Amino acid sequence: MPFGLRKIPFSVQILLGLVLGVALGFIARSNDLSWLTSTLHTVGSLFVQLLKLAVPPLVFTAIVVSVVSLRGVANAARLALKTLMWFGITALIAVSIGIGLGLLVDPGKGVTLDLGGAAAPKKTGSWTDFLTGIVPTNPVGAFVEGNVLQIVFLAVVIGAAALLVGEAAEPFVALNRSLLEIVQKALWWVIRLAPIGTLGLIGNAVASYGWDLLAPLAKFTTAVYVGCAIVLFVVYPLVLILAGRLNPLRFFAGAWPAIELGFVSRSSVGTMPVTQRSVERLGVPREYASFAVPFGATTKMDGCAAIYPALAAIFVAQVFGVHLGVGDYLLIAFVSVVGSAATAGLTGAIVMLTLTLSTLGLPLAGAGLLLAIDPILDMIRTATNVAGQALVPTVVAAREGTLDRAAYESAGRRDLVDPEPVADTRPELSPVPA
Repeated sequence: MPFGLRKIPFSVQILLGLVLGVALGFIARSNDLSWLTSTLHTVGSLFVQLLKLAVPPLVFTAIVVSVVSLRGVANAARLALKTLMWFGITALIAVSIGIGLGLLVDPGKGVTLDLGGAAAPKKTGSWTDFLTGIVPTNPVGAFVEGNVLQIVFLAVVIGAAALLVGEAAEPFVALNRSLLEIVQKALWWVIRLAPIGTLGLIGNAVASYGWDLLAPLAKFTTAVYVGCAIVLFVVYPLVLILAGRLNPLRFFAGAWPAIELGFVSRSSVGTMPVTQRSVERLGVPREYASFAVPFGATTKMDGCAAIYPALAAIFVAQVFGVHLGVGDYLLIAFVSVVGSAATAGLTGAIVMLTLTLSTLGLPLAGAGLLLAIDPILDMIRTATNVAGQALVPTVVAAREGTLDRAAYESAGRRDLVDPEPVADTRPELSPVPA
């Protein structure tokens, strides 16, 4: 990277890439420049592929090392339970906001669409997907397919086994530590390309979709963006203040590069390395962040699994003339809080939506009505997902007394890709008596 660019903060570089990408996207769309659209698509896709390439080895080695580093399995179990609890609490709040907005704005009333052309998506979610998706058919398959949930499962099992084996497992643990260092070094070469990747991703989105598709679904689109904004900038700050006694401005300063990248990449898994780095910069112990962030990237989806399915279910019901009662809204809340785990091995909010629709007995073809604008909605949904994935580990660490508050207060003052190590003054995770 040129020396002059290195002086510009990383988040500012991403913002510049986003602005330039929007401009190039509008130029390509306005002048029908297919070669420019193709170039932007290629640049963005290559960046996301490079990010996803590093995810499987990063997740596996980081979790194995972090499990072995914990001095008591009971402590890890307690942290996991508290993480799950806060996942559920914030998801319940998010889905309540989605339902409330849906009842307030009636997104499907007055909408005229060609229902005959609607078809059910190819991928649909079911309640057995979690059980069948968490255990891989073979270890290699999980890595080949990039199934993060299965990799997390394998890493936890192998890490726990290595922890119990003790000294005999030290060569294996040392190998994983070395691999982790190598993967992290290579990964940050890729992360430095984020401004260019941002340019390609947002440019391709604007060139390919523009805002023309939003006209017939303007009310629904606005509701999704408003709902996600309420969760991002009202609910999350309140959780930080009330539950963690933390300054929300410092959180957003530290987590913003990940939120920004999530918005343009539309991939929680692809953004996961940046999310984990941001969480560690916020003062969360690395061994805990190695658990919580990968786990959250597959199961913590307040945008895709809470706000969006709630609003979309109400939209589909109104378009098809189906009345929803109190019991149906309770079912939507239940699916949003628990159902994200059932679709964790799959991808896309459409899968979560089909699970919600099938649970309510609504036509799955209703999901097909929203496919045209899904990429535009997915940007704000993924940004909300990523913010939640950074929020919960930060709050849990603060409540456990393991958060480095000095690092938290200075999180936004150091560049995310600053190569110089930061002195780790965080309290160690202490074991819990069995």
